[in-house]
Amino acid sequence: MTESNRIIKENFIYPRSRYYGQITPENLLFNANLQEFSQKITYISCLETSGKLSPDEAYRQIKKIWKQLKKSKKELGITPNTNGM
Repeated sequence: MTESNRIIKENFIYPRSRYYGQITPENLLFNANLQEFSQKITYISCLETSGKLSPDEAYRQIKKIWKQLKKSKKELGITPNTNGM
């Protein structure tokens, strides 16, 4: 696989959206974490819907990654006052 094909495949599997908020290193990092969270939720939901994960296991995994996202938000110091609104 050529390098350009690998990049195209990665962009398809792991899409990223442009960030339009207040640009700070913390906000950009949190946005990346949020997009990763969203992608994982999509995978877990699809696995549960197709019967490959039980509802309990899907809930456990979602709860785990939700806690990771909350922790990253806290560690980055993201508060309602720092989002530019």
